[in-house]
Amino acid sequence: MKILLLGANGQLGRSLLDHGGLAARGELVAASRDGVLAGGGHGELADLSNPASLPALLDRLQPDLIVNAAAYTAVDRAEQEEALATRVNGEAVGVLGHWAAARGALVIHYSTDYVFDGRQSQPYAVDAATGPLGAYGRSKLAGELALRDSGADHFIFRTAWVYAAHGHNFLRTMLRLGAERDELRVVADQHGAPTDTGLIVDGTLAALDRWLSSDRVQRDALAGTHHLVASGATTWHGFAGAIFAEAATQGLLARAPRVLAIDSSEFPTPAVRPAWSLLDNGGFQRHFGLGLPDWTQGLRDVVRQLASSMH
Repeated sequence: MKILLLGANGQLGRSLLDHGGLAARGELVAASRDGVLAGGGHGELADLSNPASLPALLDRLQPDLIVNAAAYTAVDRAEQEEALATRVNGEAVGVLGHWAAARGALVIHYSTDYVFDGRQSQPYAVDAATGPLGAYGRSKLAGELALRDSGADHFIFRTAWVYAAHGHNFLRTMLRLGAERDELRVVADQHGAPTDTGLIVDGTLAALDRWLSSDRVQRDALAGTHHLVASGATTWHGFAGAIFAEAATQGLLARAPRVLAIDSSEFPTPAVRPAWSLLDNGGFQRHFGLGLPDWTQGLRDVVRQLASSMH
């Protein structure tokens, strides 16, 4: 099986590469926007902001599986750059789907809680009505629809509040600020389940293995959209407090700063965030036989990883 990983330098792409699970399942080719890999060495060049450039790359590589971990993720900047966000997150995904459909390849693609408006008060089911609040969510929804419409065999894994020991994310920002300040103010009226990239990698591989061992009828039942997020729930304020407590326990921070709860209205951003970002992950666990642990488990794992890299 030939596997093409797009977005190899992103937060999730790096985790997929570092884990080694994709490489263990086939011949893996990693691609980034400039062809250089963050971990060293060179991969293929794949620029999703230029969707018309992708078919030539796909024709040359002939992948059996396309794992699309590339995305435009600058949520606030997307309000000014919606056309660019839509090219990367929408049009390019449609191009991948059309190529895959014509050649019987499988596409694994990642989407987001931002396709929902965040106004309900129970976890969103996979088939709940979408209603993005901003440009980023609209661009990601465009990608979901384009991939579904392409006719390709596909998995769309919606995830949320993603973080890792590397890259730009809330956990790393909090650790930096927590080392500098005695007190931080963090939004307490947005709810979600922080999801580490390790859990997303495990889920992706579990789904892929189930797919590879299934017949056509089973594959048709497995394919489509799933929610791949950690279990449990918290707020950004709760997540920050847990980060500091864990970091202090594991010796990453000398002391945990105070974390004051504020409303979103006190921290205005160009893009409106969904207040309720909980996604129902029960279907994923049933379909693929993989338990998705509470978000606190991933937090412990990532802080432990950071602590061990310091020593």
